[in-house]
Amino acid sequence: MFFAGSRYENAGTYNVTTANGKTVTVTKIPLATRKPLLGYHRRLEGQRLDLIASYYLKDANAFWQLCDANNAVVPDALASHDLIGIPPKGR
Repeated sequence: MFFAGSRYENAGTYNVTTANGKTVTVTKIPLATRKPLLGYHRRLEGQRLDLIASYYLKDANAFWQLCDANNAVVPDALASHDLIGIPPKGR
């Protein structure tokens, strides 16, 4: 259901019954793991996270690892950050 390398790839699922009795399958929210940072990238105006992830992590889809490393729940939360912490490559 999720692409390879996604933070949700191995998160698992469970079933929930809604108020109207319908059963739906939901994805567990994975907890971010804190790893020591390799360093920081000074972000230029307009520089996208997928391009930063592609350069440092060799995977544009790994932008979520930048979010986790910088305590950002969503990518837009990093828009105002001048320095982006770079985590080690890999999950």
